Amino acid sequence: MSLKLTRRHGSPWWYIRGTIRGIRIDESTGLGDRARAEEVLALRSAEVVKESVHGRSSVRTFADAALSYMEGGGEALHLAPILNYFGLKKLSAIGQDEIDGAARKIKPDGSPATRNRHVYTPISAVLHHAASKKWCDRPVIARPKTPKGRVRWITTEEAERLIEAAAPHIRPLVIFLLCTGARVSEALYLDWRQVDLARSHVMLLNIEAGGVGTKNGESRGVPLHPRAATALAALPHRTGAVFRRDLGGKLWDGRVKPLGPGYESRDGKGGGQIKSAWAGMCRRAGIADFTPHDCRHTWATWHYMSNRDITALMDLGGWKTPAMVMRYAHVNSSHHAASINRLWKDEVGDIAGSDDLNVAQAFVA
Repeated sequence: MSLKLTRRHGSPWWYIRGTIRGIRIDESTGLGDRARAEEVLALRSAEVVKESVHGRSSVRTFADAALSYMEGGGEALHLAPILNYFGLKKLSAIGQDEIDGAARKIKPDGSPATRNRHVYTPISAVLHHAASKKWCDRPVIARPKTPKGRVRWITTEEAERLIEAAAPHIRPLVIFLLCTGARVSEALYLDWRQVDLARSHVMLLNIEAGGVGTKNGESRGVPLHPRAATALAALPHRTGAVFRRDLGGKLWDGRVKPLGPGYESRDGKGGGQIKSAWAGMCRRAGIADFTPHDCRHTWATWHYMSNRDITALMDLGGWKTPAMVMRYAHVNSSHHAASINRLWKDEVGDIAGSDDLNVAQAFVA
């Protein structure tokens, strides 16, 4: 028996009914036009035949795999635009070209690192999940090459110059960034409800918890350094956005205008909103090649040099693996000077004090 189009009493739609290769079908095409319904019938017939020969895995879609992945506890962050892009596209039809196309469409201006994080990584996770259920072959995905991670940090003396040179409306923000290691978007969109001055503590919230979203999708708490707590306590307001824009200019009597509204949410991005003020501050401080995100690198470098605690740095900074923070352990080797000096002193000093000069000469050679 084959599939055919039928109408049901009182319905304007054409239905597909019948049995093909033992599979019973009775479903609506959702179309009232016979010609277009015939096209759907042809496609559906071919799909049912393929399913009967190769099994249901041959007709599984990206949406099927994504839903199963999330139901199994998979990370849903960044999947929404990918689902919109692929929709009901068959897994068997998604290859390297299609994934590259998705990256260009979803993140047209994204850097290789951004495309990796927002597109390639979630697609890979979904496809590997689908492969584990034998819905598709295990994917081999080539990712765009990313440049070596940049670690630019400044000394505490340079930080003081930077703060001194900052415009009044961003000075508290600069102090906050240097004292907490927060990402720029986490700071710009910080709300007073996330700040507990009594405990000297701040919560950086993910979207589910009411924040703008941390980079790895997880909320985290960070103790406030006394310098940061003092800067926040000096702000004149206690509701809404913590950090606010400068309205510019002065009032007629010479008084400085009050701060304006909070920074506009731009899909989790915010660095460009302080670009002019940041550039002027760096120029006045005489500090070149230093971006707002470099405050995070600076904080992490300072933290490691002071504490030598990779685990604490991971937790406070919101990194997921030790490899992501080990770069801060290598950016400045000066803190190892004492250990090098002890090694040389212990070995050479002991030998130099020996009566056996031949031993000393052999060591030096």
